[in-house]
Amino acid sequence: MTEILKAIERFLEASKDPVLCEPGEEWLAITSENFVLEERGACTHLQAWDHRRNLVRRVTAIERETRGKLVLKVARFGNQPGTLELIDRRRAVRDNVPLKSARLEFREQFRRFLRRQFPAYKFAELTTETDLEHSLSPAYPRALLRQGAAAWAAIGVAAEASHPDGVLTFGLIWLDYLRRREPSLAIQGLIVYLPVAHAKTTCLRLSFLDPAVAQYCAFVFDDEGLEERVDLKDYGNLDTHLEPYRRPTRCPGVPQCEGVEKIDRSDGELSFRVNGLEFARTSGSELLLGLETKRASPYGKMAAFAAELSRLRSMDAPDRRNPLYLRNPEAWLESQVRRHIREIDSSLLPTPVYGQVPAFAAAERGVLDLLAVDHRGRLAVVELKASEDVHLPLQALDYWIRVQWHVKRGEFQANGYFLGSELVRDPPRLLLVSPALDVHPSNECVLRYFFPCIPVERIGVGLEWRKQLKVMLRSPQAHVNSSFPAR
Repeated sequence: MTEILKAIERFLEASKDPVLCEPGEEWLAITSENFVLEERGACTHLQAWDHRRNLVRRVTAIERETRGKLVLKVARFGNQPGTLELIDRRRAVRDNVPLKSARLEFREQFRRFLRRQFPAYKFAELTTETDLEHSLSPAYPRALLRQGAAAWAAIGVAAEASHPDGVLTFGLIWLDYLRRREPSLAIQGLIVYLPVAHAKTTCLRLSFLDPAVAQYCAFVFDDEGLEERVDLKDYGNLDTHLEPYRRPTRCPGVPQCEGVEKIDRSDGELSFRVNGLEFARTSGSELLLGLETKRASPYGKMAAFAAELSRLRSMDAPDRRNPLYLRNPEAWLESQVRRHIREIDSSLLPTPVYGQVPAFAAAERGVLDLLAVDHRGRLAVVELKASEDVHLPLQALDYWIRVQWHVKRGEFQANGYFLGSELVRDPPRLLLVSPALDVHPSNECVLRYFFPCIPVERIGVGLEWRKQLKVMLRSPQAHVNSSFPAR
């Protein structure tokens, strides 16, 4: 037994109310029925699930252990490093003095910054208190600055915050809340205070928000706490790349299996899935079979594997608490949308529909993306989320920005995508698809601040979307035009 596995088991045995926490996500309560630890060779793998999501990570190291908390280093999709925290909530509530102290310390740093940069304004409010009613997090100090009838909303994020990119979501929610709460004030916009190492994503997002709705000031600070105002135009260059699309090589040995989806990958290989969960793929002339670890296998083994997976991962599954049924609901939703794309929007062509183009750390965001085209040749970014997520609009914006970048440069067809369609260079449409009862109430608030050239539509599907994909609501953006901000 590895030292990592021993440390995790020791922590859980001593915990009264353990939860698993990944940065930017809700806590996931752990019991003996929804948590599994496995040794595979020299590696330790953990899996946890609930009715909304399934989380599988390879643990690479113990980063630190304190009273009531065990911080794990993990490898995510594409071997991207990350962290997970095992927390005993009974101890965390009672003994979380270091966290509270750090937040208070950063709040005072935030206060000093605002006094230096906005000396003519007075503090009408400065807080780190939780406000669940208005979806405001204690992780980001927020303020209201006032000068007569003029005012600014402000928010900051510490350098060591677990989810620094979440600051803008809560900043827009805070701004919108203050405007409704203080109708007598002319709240001009939002001031954002960012660690320089984590400023790029937020500053890029800010440049795609509508300046007619609010003004934005971004400041970055270094390790010494010294700050400077940044020009958002300096963040216009994107780190994005579009891989050429390779037509898949047909494999005559692949058996026809009922209920198995055969998806063309952009690298020329084939992916085989059951309700979105990949269990096999080709690698040249070989078949790689397996869920966690794929190994070369004869094609003849594929049918039996697929049949058992289909039995456990279907609407008629005998056990809906089985990990294979619960795993990756976004992938299941993606599978349904692929098959019924015209239910989502009748103007979209049923083929081709691409997944993760350009590739953009889907597992990091917890969101899956599809890219389709309508009969006019306009692209549509389809963002999928099977559970409530306050950050969905801005995560979707990240992907939309990259697709728009390649559209403007005519790179999709130049790289072999959407052959047979004449693509137009209009800004892509952005369709946010999720179960109608799992739309976060603050999503609409955040979307109101998007630049009007981004045509957003929220689409809610029925509760039984695994059985039948049926659109229950559509909420288009109220104001859309095709003009685009100068970049």
